[in-house]
Amino acid sequence: MNILFFLTPKSEVAHIHDDDSLRQALEKMEYHKYSAVPILTRQGKYVGTLNEGDLLWYIKNQLNLNLQEARKISVTDVPRRSDNTPVYANSKMEDLLDKAMQQNFVPVLDDSNIFIGIVTRKDIMKYIAGDMKKKESGNG
Repeated sequence: MNILFFLTPKSEVAHIHDDDSLRQALEKMEYHKYSAVPILTRQGKYVGTLNEGDLLWYIKNQLNLNLQEARKISVTDVPRRSDNTPVYANSKMEDLLDKAMQQNFVPVLDDSNIFIGIVTRKDIMKYIAGDMKKKESGNG
């Protein structure tokens, strides 16, 4: 099976750009109710993943909880604990599953390292659950 079967395209993924401010990142994450978002360049390259914990620790330790100052801080200035490791569109399903076990979403890149979307752990689990139900009912 091709991993693109599970892909949520970039156009449907809330993301931030590496030149966005900390405040813009906070607002986007709050609006979409996401706990983590991909960071992209304006050219579409994947930079990393920003999560709530990264933001909270940075605000506490660097800004002393001053959200007005957050307008002046670039998201790339925020130290990240870890980034979600991407896969390429032509990767094997085993590579995708291995990464999905470790992270809530897996960024997907094309051959030019351009971000094209994500595969969520939830979508993989929905597919497997649906496949199991088919087999149990004798339709698979």
